Amino acid sequence: MSEANSPSNPLPYAGVRVVEFTHMVMGPTCGLLLADLGAEVIKVEPIEGDSTRRLLGSGSGFFPTFNRNKKSIALDLKKPEGVEAALRLIATADIVSENFKPGTMKKLGLDYDTLAKLNPRLIYVSHKGFLPGPYDHRTALDEVVQMMGGLAYMTGRSGDPLRAGTSVNDIMGGMFGAIGAMAALRQRDMTGKGCEVQSALFENNVFLVAQHMMQFAATGKAADPMPSRISAWAVYDVFTVKDGEQIFLAAVSDKQWAIFCKAFGLDEMLADPRLKTNNDRVLAREWMMPILRSHLANHSAAELAAVFEKNELPFAPITKPQALFDDPHLNATGGLAPVRMNDGSMAKVPLMPFTLDGERPGIRLQPPRTGEHGRELLKEVGYSDEEIAALETQHITLGD
Repeated sequence: MSEANSPSNPLPYAGVRVVEFTHMVMGPTCGLLLADLGAEVIKVEPIEGDSTRRLLGSGSGFFPTFNRNKKSIALDLKKPEGVEAALRLIATADIVSENFKPGTMKKLGLDYDTLAKLNPRLIYVSHKGFLPGPYDHRTALDEVVQMMGGLAYMTGRSGDPLRAGTSVNDIMGGMFGAIGAMAALRQRDMTGKGCEVQSALFENNVFLVAQHMMQFAATGKAADPMPSRISAWAVYDVFTVKDGEQIFLAAVSDKQWAIFCKAFGLDEMLADPRLKTNNDRVLAREWMMPILRSHLANHSAAELAAVFEKNELPFAPITKPQALFDDPHLNATGGLAPVRMNDGSMAKVPLMPFTLDGERPGIRLQPPRTGEHGRELLKEVGYSDEEIAALETQHITLGD
């Protein structure tokens, strides 16, 4: 046990109980962040288990990625016995988190207005497609808001909008839900009252593209898509080099430009008055970049990486996600931890990208099996063995 997780130095949200009614990515990310930071997170699943457990293709890794450090109980919320069990759990909770379609929780009697009357100290986090307004009736997905929120336009080439290569809005939307919950906990310390927190995909996406909106506000010129943009930095590109390898290289300051030129024997370019400042070089990219690409083309990616690293210049190999399992930095710094996959096999999963007192918050509980903690949780809220057996007979709850 690390010092950061020891009883004398507990995780910051130890003692906080969260009951989450979530699936897919956005809602589970909120619970993941709180769970990694010490909260007891109880995942309420349908009898057949969270559908995320059974996704194929790009969704096949969702459940083990976003559901560690959680407990699971499976309840049929279409039956009053299931709702009653959920209400008993909620009565012990500090936070309820959900990401169902608008109106679903109200139909179940599990909406904020109803629950706040039972417990005014409750914090209720809703993860939606849109904050309340003209769009809030629409069904949103990460890709939907990327398209309508300008991110796909900025990511793709002109005329070819392209979604970002990961679930950026789902993940960040869940993070902002958790940040809102943290703020609400602090506010409750001061006021004694809970509140409703709302986080939304569309508004998250707009926050992501704010820099491009403000570029237009500052310059009066629309931001070009990233592949054809005028970069703020002169050398900030992927280079194709020896044997067709690719590497990202950058020199983003006048000092780095001088180091770069000296390292590769580009004294004439360093002395060229047309290339004196970064802004000069940005305006000269049309004729400057072909010269640089030609000059570096016969070097291998490894050779270039060695020179850039030696001279403390920014560079990066072009890495596929699966190669990160063997990344020496991630493995040396404890950035990956063993996690149980949906089929019971073990793999490694990235941990939170921050440290507390030098330690990455780790895995205390493996992603739960469907209903794995159902019996213990029901006992804790007052159900007898006989009542639990009766609920199982009625298929209200299920433990593997």
